Amino acid sequence: MLEEKLKHIIRDVYDFPKPGIVFKDITPLLQNAQLCEEMVDAFVEQVKDCKLDAVAGIESRGFLFGMMLANRLKIPFVPIRKQGKLPFHTISESYALEYGQATIEMHEDAFPKGSRILIHDDLLATGGTVVAASKLIEKLGGEIAGYCFVISLDFLNSQGRLTRFSPHVFSLAHYK
Repeated sequence: MLEEKLKHIIRDVYDFPKPGIVFKDITPLLQNAQLCEEMVDAFVEQVKDCKLDAVAGIESRGFLFGMMLANRLKIPFVPIRKQGKLPFHTISESYALEYGQATIEMHEDAFPKGSRILIHDDLLATGGTVVAASKLIEKLGGEIAGYCFVISLDFLNSQGRLTRFSPHVFSLAHYK
């Protein structure tokens, strides 16, 4: 089963980025091309009925499989980046972190109004960044068609923060 393969390879890094945090490191997955293919296949299967116009990936690990997924679906990829990293005219959304505040941006011409967007990131934790990304997409007149993640930390109960935007929340590996 794919979930068990992923959990076997995902590395726990203790006290990163600060004491008390157990970071779920997906970089070992990237060393296994066959497993990466299986992951993209699983994402394609999960979103096949979502009628997507683009995939938006959240910096930086959301770019890895988000771009692969967009290419496989033959639809555009939209990068959502930290403030000041995109070269053209942008819109931004700020959000609270447990240790401060952050701002993400997207190009103002990222997609046409009415587009159905799938948001991808490697990890769903508290959901703050993903909610901010959802608000960015809505500011441009897009519709959130769904979400997909490599990992979901289900014990943080963040899925409920996303279902107000879309009921379609998919993850490959769940940590309860």
